[in-house]
Amino acid sequence: MNALTGSRAYGILALRLLAGWVFLYAGFEKLVGAEPFSAAGFLQFATGGTAAGAAEGAIVNPTHAIWVDLAANSSMMPIVDFMVPWGQLLIGVALILGLATRFAAVMGFLLMGFITIAAWDFAHGFVNYTGFLAVVTLLVGVIRAGEVYGLDAIVDEQPIVKRTPVLRYVLG
Repeated sequence: MNALTGSRAYGILALRLLAGWVFLYAGFEKLVGAEPFSAAGFLQFATGGTAAGAAEGAIVNPTHAIWVDLAANSSMMPIVDFMVPWGQLLIGVALILGLATRFAAVMGFLLMGFITIAAWDFAHGFVNYTGFLAVVTLLVGVIRAGEVYGLDAIVDEQPIVKRTPVLRYVLG
């Protein structure tokens, strides 16, 4: 375990667990929901975006056409529909366990970054839920939160990790 203890360690642990829970719950909800998960509706109809002062129904998202085209792509949508819930679930598990935390944090940041860009929901300012979660998740990786009461602290001590320093960039 990392030498960090006390209230700072508990704060880092709480941040990691909360971010992990958000991802875990979102993925689990999509996998066991009453309806099979499909991102097509969101991509086709909810990616026009919102912005302060924009007329109702106006498309303000400059990337809107990309998402609508993706929703219409019958060969890509099964991949998206598989990757989103399973990605969320696995990111959540990794963050909660503190295992491969840096990798999970980068993947969470990318996923939430794409969702933030696709939704383009800036009617109430630049900071929104998905953007905030993206930044928090990235920070969890930057501060190596998996080494604080997480499995990364144990994995870091393994001989293969000590011999292969590049593995520490994935862990932590």
